[in-house]
Amino acid sequence: MEKLHLNSQKKIQGISLDFQRFLLEKIDWNERLIAISGARGAGKTSLLLQHGKKHLPENGSILFVSLDDLYFSDHSILELAEDFQLTGGKVLLLDEIHKYPNWSRELKLIYDDFPQLKVVFTSSSVLEIYKGESDLSRRAVSYLLPELSLREFIELELGIQFPSFSLREIIENHVSLSTQVLEKIQPIPIYQQYVKWGAYPFFKEGKDHYLDKLQKTVQITIEVDLNAVENMDYEMQFKLKKLIRIVATSVPFTPNVSELSQKTGISRPSLLRALDLLDRARILQSLHKPNTGIGALTKPEKLYLCNSNLLQALGEENANVGTIRETFFANQLRSVAQVNLAAKGDFLINKKWTFEIGGKSKTSSQIRDVEDSYLVKDDIEYGVGCTIPLWLFGFLY
Repeated sequence: MEKLHLNSQKKIQGISLDFQRFLLEKIDWNERLIAISGARGAGKTSLLLQHGKKHLPENGSILFVSLDDLYFSDHSILELAEDFQLTGGKVLLLDEIHKYPNWSRELKLIYDDFPQLKVVFTSSSVLEIYKGESDLSRRAVSYLLPELSLREFIELELGIQFPSFSLREIIENHVSLSTQVLEKIQPIPIYQQYVKWGAYPFFKEGKDHYLDKLQKTVQITIEVDLNAVENMDYEMQFKLKKLIRIVATSVPFTPNVSELSQKTGISRPSLLRALDLLDRARILQSLHKPNTGIGALTKPEKLYLCNSNLLQALGEENANVGTIRETFFANQLRSVAQVNLAAKGDFLINKKWTFEIGGKSKTSSQIRDVEDSYLVKDDIEYGVGCTIPLWLFGFLY
């Protein structure tokens, strides 16, 4: 236990507060049980440590522990919580809960038996925390940490801070908002950098090997995170990698389930389940038409990779400008809004606004008669009327 405390103090004291993800100030830290999920590499561990350093006292009442620590080879989370509270512990930060087999049952017991103890835990975005062996739906408050937004990338790369803008603000005031940004930076070159290597904070470790690291991150997500949640054998892991490769080299991809099943060797029900898992793992984006069922057994109408960096790393020959701009738009919107395929145009957002995505020469002919429709262009600094610059949608969070 003493070793855990020393390691916790070392990690919390060593974390930098120079750059903080937007979610750090969005979470209601007063809740007794908080779940933070997100893609591997998005910054969940740093978020926990920054919370410990920024919001909590340095008196031993906070403990950060990773669930892959050897301590848990012969101790349980429940034992840890009991010992921690007896010594004055108040806040328990548990990293990578999906690596612990009995997480849901023990978290429920901790919540019920130790009402003075607050627990914050991170998990793979694949983990459905309300579907464990114990029901946490009335106990845990969940948050998702997505990949970096363009706005956050600018802050991390250039040290320049901008406020986030709501979708409605962008639609109604995009000219004035663009002016605010253009007074400080030229957004188009920054956007072009972001779509190549700006979606994950570890780009700061070096850009030359960033895409190689991202490929390995996807591999670890399948072999470790998905395996921890779904208990997949090696053969299924191999088939999932094959599925990702097929989609990555074909996006935007309209899936033919029978054909995909034949190419990957995955049965139809298992294939639909796999596509759902890869969407929750934030490797793919599964898009549906509005008013259709969405779930593990519903065929998506179109598939994209989750973000443009994955497109560069996994589908390099398919990383054309059209696919990049659509992937970027869908990725930035999915964290703050409902994204569907539009009957006319490309995307329907919150079942209200229709967006057609294109380059400088793109016209609005496809959405001319569609109410609440907008043209989004990726190589303009300013918009006019119902034409909005693509880069501005990177300021939503």
